[in-house]
Amino acid sequence: MKNWINTRLARFHRGEDGSINIEVMLALPFILWLMGAFWVWHDVTRQSNQEQRINYTVGDMISRETDPLDDAYIDATYELVLAMLDSEPAKTDMRISVVKQTKSWPNQEMNYQVVWSESRGARAPIDGNVTHKADMLPVMARNDQVILVETWTDYTPAFEAGLDAFEITSYSFTRPRFAPQVLFDAGSNSNSDENNGWGNGDQDAPGNSLCNNNAENYDEGQASEECADNVDGGENVEPKRGRSSGA
Repeated sequence: MKNWINTRLARFHRGEDGSINIEVMLALPFILWLMGAFWVWHDVTRQSNQEQRINYTVGDMISRETDPLDDAYIDATYELVLAMLDSEPAKTDMRISVVKQTKSWPNQEMNYQVVWSESRGARAPIDGNVTHKADMLPVMARNDQVILVETWTDYTPAFEAGLDAFEITSYSFTRPRFAPQVLFDAGSNSNSDENNGWGNGDQDAPGNSLCNNNAENYDEGQASEECADNVDGGENVEPKRGRSSGA
């Protein structure tokens, strides 16, 4: 009996007869599944990279603004994100925040505070202390600000190839390029009277900007004794126009 089994196995091993139709039918499901899995994972990578590039684009665009942003600007930015992602509001959320670092590092632990935050979609704006997001933020000098852009998009694979539906999350931070800060005009709660540090007035302007002006009256501010030089500008005292230097 043992010899008979060995003989049959040896004959099967040496045999080259077969039916191509049967072999194709056996292998085809696995081949199709493998091709679908490759396509799904490629599409996930493509979608994730695309969302990250769009995220960078939004941050770079906002970093170049020198005028206060408003609701219409944020709405238009959200529409742009949806168009570039070929998505819809039910599937994509966006949040734009300006974050300020308030401590003298490295002597103190960094502390991140939200200056303003706007969101579109299901996510809520953030406020207050966001030090819990320190792993998303860079090392910053005291009073430096960055623009934090966050996006979320629901992704559903076309095929079930080992990957369930999930949410693609991306974020980026960008330092303001042409002004120390980017302001937001929220209507009645507007901060638009504040000075962004870029030529929007002198000490008579709403922001009392002489000591924090990168363009107009810059030389005058630097020459003023009351715009005393210090590490981060936090100790500067704004001069009053018409004040004499004599006793």
